[in-house]
Amino acid sequence: MQNILITGCSSGIGLETALFLQKNGIKVYASAREQKDVKMLEDLGLKAFKIDVRNKDEISFALNCILKEDKKLDCVFNNAGFAVPGAVEDINTDILKELFDTNFFGLHEVTTQAMRVFRGQGYGKIIQHSSVLGIISLRFRGAYNSSKYAIEGLCDTLRLETLDSNIFISTINTGPVTSKFRENSLKNFKKHINIENSFWKSSYEKELKARLESSDDKGIFTLPPSSVANVVLEIIKSKKPKPRYYVTKATYILGFAKRVLSQKWLDKLLQKV
Repeated sequence: MQNILITGCSSGIGLETALFLQKNGIKVYASAREQKDVKMLEDLGLKAFKIDVRNKDEISFALNCILKEDKKLDCVFNNAGFAVPGAVEDINTDILKELFDTNFFGLHEVTTQAMRVFRGQGYGKIIQHSSVLGIISLRFRGAYNSSKYAIEGLCDTLRLETLDSNIFISTINTGPVTSKFRENSLKNFKKHINIENSFWKSSYEKELKARLESSDDKGIFTLPPSSVANVVLEIIKSKKPKPRYYVTKATYILGFAKRVLSQKWLDKLLQKV
């Protein structure tokens, strides 16, 4: 039986993927940052660890427990992450560092610790949850954009460094997927952005805040979290998984636009998205 460690399983894509994989015969080790969420995962019948990806010791403990029980680790799915919407000029540097600590440096720590296991056993798969925002940029998404672009660069390099091995690196570039991501992003926006004193106050009120507060999470491009879970299962079962997997039509459309349009025309398009 193949096994997998998944980060960020408290809700949404992480939770759905953990439950889906377990139903499909994969031994799942789920994880969450808060102990109450770990208990929730255990109550759902999942093996679970408390992992804040910023904590090296919690990552090491989980990996050691998995190796002690299974003598191997087949796959890691780095899913933990969050967003702080707002214009680049309104994002406090300390908040940007906090976001990178989870979205990028935490992912890097999980990746490097898993790589030591994979190098030792001679095989393994690392799946990084990236985004369409790791391919193109949108206004008011600068912090999140930056972290996802960093992931893309890291994975492109790591993939080159593992080409002659049986270790595979894949990124999943998701577009809009039903989850608590929008709800959590709105909380972070209200907490960290000084709307009243911003040059972008009018745009925040008319565009961003209204979109984040919208209860409609079922747009024509929006897919359920099972769409990501299916891709993760596909990667696990594949002998030679692809470097990149697109999820949602928005990712395909914007990815295509990035390839064929000049930067000038791409900017004009993205300004309207």
